[in-house]
Formats: sequence, structure tokens, C-alpha cells
Amino acid sequence: MNDTTIQVPARLLGLVMMARLLQRLDTSREPVDARQYRDVVRRLQDLLRTAPADDALRAVLIAYPAAGEVYENLRYEHAGLCLQPLERSLGTELQAREALRRAARA
Repeated sequence: MNDTTIQVPARLLGLVMMARLLQRLDTSREPVDARQYRDVVRRLQDLLRTAPADDALRAVLIAYPAAGEVYENLRYEHAGLCLQPLERSLGTELQAREALRRAARA
């Protein structure tokens, strides 16, 4: 993984540290301890819940896609897959609908 350099306000430094750690765990070629992974995700979720949705946060979520996925999962009911390109979001939604249809028929 290439380290990404972005300017962030001091209020987001803890969030950036957790986002960076999650990205490393997510892309690790070595086995990752499940408990450690869950703990990092939980800490990141707590930080994301209190972070204002502004351009600085968006830059962090784009720089660290694993954190972006956590953010989207937290905010899905309000924003959907807001960080994904529209085509990918639409494709994912269509796949989910089809899977639900198949499950209902079974």
C-alpha cells in the first residue's frame, strides 16, 4: 500500500490513524487477528459517528477506502453508497434486489 498524504484538521487525526490502520489490516497479506480487526473497526465507527460530514472527512474516506466502506455502512440508510461511483452503486443495488427475489422464490 502506498501511504497517502492529505491535509486534515487536528480534530480528525485520531480518525486518520484508525483509518490508516484499518486499511493496512484490510490489505495485509499476512493473517490478521479477528479481534484486533473488530476492535479497530469499532473504534473507527465511534470516531465516524461524531465526525462532521465535510470535505476533510470526505478526503480521508477517499484516501482510505476501507474506512469509506465502514462510513457507508454506518450511513447507508441515509446516504447509500455515497462514496462509490454511481454505476457501481446501482449495480450493487440491482444485484441485491435480484438476490432477494431469488431468496423469496426459494
